[in-house]
Amino acid sequence: MTIARPSHDATQKLITFLYYRDLPQAMRFYEDVLGLELTIDQGWSKIYRITEGGYVGLVDESRGSHRAHPVKPVQICIRVADVDGWHAYVESVGVSALKPPRSHEALRIRAFVFDDPEGYQIEMQSALV
Repeated sequence: MTIARPSHDATQKLITFLYYRDLPQAMRFYEDVLGLELTIDQGWSKIYRITEGGYVGLVDESRGSHRAHPVKPVQICIRVADVDGWHAYVESVGVSALKPPRSHEALRIRAFVFDDPEGYQIEMQSALV
């Protein structure tokens, strides 16, 4: 007998966890550069709200389920209203691996990417109208 799958109507949050060797450095970046507020402090896991239901969790690799790895096949994408304004801002604070904004007509977005302190790629994008 198959039990009915619970509805996602009651799902509260989506949290993407990233693993860090230097958690305090990652925290400073997400707080000071991206302006995110620490929402849930679990000690060795720090959870930041990006949108109403979307969160990023920063985890001390020595305590979490995974270990930090030099290859980062994960990208955090943040949809913003003013992609060019964000680009000017992150350029002024000197983020790593910053690329210029580009418009992608097929995807109907304008976007750019940069890296956080341990190499996770962050994409800022706006919808093209």
